[in-house]
Amino acid sequence: MGHIITTPAGTYRANWRDPAGQQRAKTFKTKKAARQFLSEVESAMTRGMYVDPAAGRLLFRQHAELWLAARNDEMTTAARDASIMKNHVLPQWGALPLAKIDHMAVQAWVSQLGRRYSPATVAECHRLTAAVMKSAVRNRLIPYNPCEDVRLPRRRKRDTDELLISQAEFRDRLLPVVPARYRALVAVAGGGGLRWGEAVGLRWDAVDLDASTIRVLRVVVEVSGYVSEKAYPKSRAGRREVPIPAFLRELLAAHREAFAPGPTGELFTNEAGGPLWRGSFRSRVWKPALLRAGLPLGLRFHDLRHCYATWLASDGTPINLVQAVLGHEQASTTLDRYTHTPSGYGDRIRSVFADSSLTFGSRVAADERMDLS
Repeated sequence: MGHIITTPAGTYRANWRDPAGQQRAKTFKTKKAARQFLSEVESAMTRGMYVDPAAGRLLFRQHAELWLAARNDEMTTAARDASIMKNHVLPQWGALPLAKIDHMAVQAWVSQLGRRYSPATVAECHRLTAAVMKSAVRNRLIPYNPCEDVRLPRRRKRDTDELLISQAEFRDRLLPVVPARYRALVAVAGGGGLRWGEAVGLRWDAVDLDASTIRVLRVVVEVSGYVSEKAYPKSRAGRREVPIPAFLRELLAAHREAFAPGPTGELFTNEAGGPLWRGSFRSRVWKPALLRAGLPLGLRFHDLRHCYATWLASDGTPINLVQAVLGHEQASTTLDRYTHTPSGYGDRIRSVFADSSLTFGSRVAADERMDLS
């Protein structure tokens, strides 16, 4: 049990022992406030929710650094989060004690960010801030997470989001204008649905042209200007076998004849035989090809994966098979992110009712003739 003493200055000092047995004290102007505080402390210790009042003095920056260092993330995730933390989160909260950050301040910050950045960026900033504060709660540094129930700006689709092109535009307009060295790489994205890292990570030991299949076994990651190989895909489902169409098989066969493999059997390398850099490929190969093909410059390499999934789904491929070749753990991911409404869908929907429309029209005409008679 705690107790209260009167100090020489006329204030009241609440004294108690924390769960570790350490003597603690806090001074109040009135005895009532001190008594109420001790009651809350004793209740919190009984419920196992005790938080040292002095713990919240730790600066946000200090706890954030400990939190980042303790995580076990992929290189790309760690690099992304470190960048967001450095550029957005720490400039706002780094110098503040954890206990001084309240819900209203977080909401005001999120609203301010929403006027300058995209909803996706704001959501990432909030996610990291909330994760640090959640860790502080778990470590009994603060009693609650002020980032909970913060309203984030809604993400609205733009005209440039996830652009789609038709199979004809892909095969007849885009592929012919891609430089020969990179044509099969683009074809792997649109004809196999592979991500960038999966495509540039392909080696010839994973390609079986006789069976018309590609096995996704490893990926390439690019972090802070360095390219490295990871011996496993993005997820367990990402390790998969992908059937390839005839046009892609032909392009891969031609690529093998024309270009020597990389040092460890890589399919795709730069002109010097080294690793491909995503930024260089985008500026020197991808954008010029889109311009020559007369396709939207907002089309991303990754959008070919969306196109691939939509082409399969639109042709009646069961969604579980689309999920398998895309390497998704959940079918909901395939449905929510990678299948879109194809062009010309209106005619397909109208065709479903074509026969019934004729029947209905004939029946109405017959009824009208009967009325006249």
